[in-house]
Amino acid sequence: MVLRPYNKHLLAKQALVAVIKDIPFSSCSSYNPSITWTPDAVTELLRSISLFSFQSHRSIGCQTTNIFRHRSLPLSSSHTTNPYLTNLALRKSHEFLHWIHSHFNFIHTQSTSLQMAILITKSNHTNILWTFLKQISSSSSSSSSSSSNTSNNLVTTATVTCLIKLLGEQGLAKQALLTFYRMRQFGCKPDVQAYNALINAMCCVGNFTKARHLLQQMELPGFHSPPDVFTYTILISSYCRYGVKISGCRKAVRRRLYEANRLFRLMVFKGIVPDVVTYNALIDGCCKTYRVGRALELFEDMKKRGCVPNRVTYDSFIRYYSAVNEIDKAVEFLRDMQRLNSGGGNGILGSCSSYTPIIHALCEVGRVVDAWSFLVELVDRGSVPREYTYKLVCDGLRLKGEDGLLHGEVHQRIKDGILERYKQTMKVKPVMTRKGYPELEVPE
Repeated sequence: MVLRPYNKHLLAKQALVAVIKDIPFSSCSSYNPSITWTPDAVTELLRSISLFSFQSHRSIGCQTTNIFRHRSLPLSSSHTTNPYLTNLALRKSHEFLHWIHSHFNFIHTQSTSLQMAILITKSNHTNILWTFLKQISSSSSSSSSSSSNTSNNLVTTATVTCLIKLLGEQGLAKQALLTFYRMRQFGCKPDVQAYNALINAMCCVGNFTKARHLLQQMELPGFHSPPDVFTYTILISSYCRYGVKISGCRKAVRRRLYEANRLFRLMVFKGIVPDVVTYNALIDGCCKTYRVGRALELFEDMKKRGCVPNRVTYDSFIRYYSAVNEIDKAVEFLRDMQRLNSGGGNGILGSCSSYTPIIHALCEVGRVVDAWSFLVELVDRGSVPREYTYKLVCDGLRLKGEDGLLHGEVHQRIKDGILERYKQTMKVKPVMTRKGYPELEVPE
């Protein structure tokens, strides 16, 4: 009998039914002796189990885009997942691997072992994770020694680095540190990417002492993994971000911003060229702590070094000058960004993040007609303002007796855009009056 390959997506969906219903895999429709389970199909199923079981309730109703949303503090997986689904995913994944190994003689590959390790990591069972990694590393080492081939190692440095990054995103910094120290037990040697992932995990929980210790270790003469631009960027952005958001003490904020500037000067002294992300992190930290003089110095320095500023760079200055009621300077930076685009630059276009601070600042000082003109300009560029911003402008126009501006085509376009975005974000059907879904209040 010739085993024939099968559609990996169809196989994964059929086996996922057995996971959801908690029934044996031999009773589902995917059990067919003439079908072979390929590594792609196994990887697809393990990824589907992970998406089904570890989807946080915070992500329900969010936009399905490729934009990463950054949190100020990572949350542990125990606070964002269902314990029943966690135990079900872990148990059924082990049953599935045992089933395909016994019935189809399936052998692990790097992709399948990585997906299984990710699933165990999301379940917050580090002891099971280390046992699984040790088993597949020992099995791969024995098979490679018998075949005299060292390229069959299933646990690689990239695999462990991915797990360290995932643990850091969940706020499990201690487990990430233990996984980093156990890399040599799995036959892996940490590289600069592994150190960067661990430093990021330490910074996410505010453990800057350990992060600095790791950086000092990398800076030793002759060290096998010297720091790169990403290493310093992680620390600089963490110092700026956590120093502003978490520290309520001005002294702590000043100290962390000083440390970020010291690291920036150190990396320049060592010949490491900072990129636009490094400049943006430090400029944003300086603007949020009202050190606009230092931010302007960095802005001029990045242009001298040939590092082209992007929209994030200009938005930092626009937010600062709008917050201190220097609206003309904020508008000047907005026009400067638009001139860079029209002059054949890198295609910078103003979005809601660029126009919203200016519109709010104009409404606060009573210049609602100018705020309306910026709102119209934003809509003409293809963007839709926030509902709160639009209500603020409409209320200001009514108070000034400028209701006539609200009866044009722009008003209807903004209403339609807000409603369409609301439907896409909440994933509801076009009928918005259905029971259970709130109606959106849009100003008339």
